[in-house]
Amino acid sequence: MRLRSSFAILVARAVSWVERRILHVGASAMPGRIALRLDPHLISALSAKLKKGSIVVCGTNGKTTTNNVICQIVEDSGNTVLCNYAGANMDSGVVTALLPGKKADWGVLEVDELSTPKIVPFLKPKYMVLLNIFRDQLDRCGEIDTVMQAIISALEQSPETTLIYNADDPFCSFIASHVKRTITFGIGEDLHLPQDRVTGGRFCLKCGTLMEYDYHQYGQLGAFHCPKCDFGRAPLDFAAMHITFTDGISFSVGETRIHTCYNGVYMVYNLLAAFSAAWSLGCSTDVFQKTIDQYQPKNGRLQEFDVQGHPIVLNLAKNPTGFNQNMALLLQDKGAKAVYFIINDNDNDGNDISWLWDVDFERLSEEQNMVVYAGGRRMNDLQVRLKYAGIDAQLVESVADAAKRTRELPTEHKLYVLTNYSALVPAQRELRTLSRQE
Repeated sequence: MRLRSSFAILVARAVSWVERRILHVGASAMPGRIALRLDPHLISALSAKLKKGSIVVCGTNGKTTTNNVICQIVEDSGNTVLCNYAGANMDSGVVTALLPGKKADWGVLEVDELSTPKIVPFLKPKYMVLLNIFRDQLDRCGEIDTVMQAIISALEQSPETTLIYNADDPFCSFIASHVKRTITFGIGEDLHLPQDRVTGGRFCLKCGTLMEYDYHQYGQLGAFHCPKCDFGRAPLDFAAMHITFTDGISFSVGETRIHTCYNGVYMVYNLLAAFSAAWSLGCSTDVFQKTIDQYQPKNGRLQEFDVQGHPIVLNLAKNPTGFNQNMALLLQDKGAKAVYFIINDNDNDGNDISWLWDVDFERLSEEQNMVVYAGGRRMNDLQVRLKYAGIDAQLVESVADAAKRTRELPTEHKLYVLTNYSALVPAQRELRTLSRQE
């Protein structure tokens, strides 16, 4: 290792120690940010400590959940792992995750889509898992073309990386057409789901013809093909079949039956991606199911709390597709429910919140016995959007206030808290405090 790299690592570890031991804050990005200023190519040096290599997880929605599931499966299979569990997925977060002194068998690393050119060419992972590409953070990401080209550029500079991708997504499939080594996963049957009002990916990415679908799942995901050229969904190496949503999710992949207590079609994709990756890394199917049985999210994604005997579910929803899938999930709950939407416009959220008008809030307008709250820095804009969807939302300043109002309703309501990026950690912190105050 070069002297410059060694010095950068030494300084970064010192910063990490100060943050954790003295300041008592999570050292997830700052140590890596400082290290990269001292050595911009540090990721290459750190990758040498991964004895078997690395796998990166990329995509608009589901990265943190899928990455952490893969990490747990790899660990449960007897491997040592370095992982950015908290979701710090830019180059600084990846460096911080790789800083610990000992070598590890694998690096399992979540990577931001636009950061792939800064990470993948230096890390040279054995595998990249690509979950989906949706419109997200308009003022940072811009058009989907920008995101796709970033990932394509990164993979072209790491030609030995095998891409494990969601073949149901035409955007992922277009990226895969530029890669020589691929593994596909997807849902192999029509789930007959209600469709989103606004979707992307309607036109062929090769010739511009309006694409045809044998069936849609949600967004642009489904069994697609172009009637004019050869662009279409590739044959599935890993296909989810015989899917049921009773008491959680159950589905089959070949001869393996997978079950989880969590729900939502997007979780089928996340778990299918994790299964495809785990199989590629040599993990057994028995270990996979045992890991899923024990998996408890602790990062605000589908995290459950009990506040004075009342159930509260916290989840991240940061773009139209994420919101639509979260609303589809809560609509499966036939009991009385309340939902608290929290929308901020901080830099990590994206300052442009016009995407709220692409969310199908209208799905909630006919729901009986539902109470809706609006909060966050843009609560007034959100309240107006909900008004146009036929929903009278109450303005609420905090999770504690939403929980208190929900407990005071005449009948018991389950509270769902859906936040975008910068509101997630404060909401999680508040719910943990409320849970301890019982």
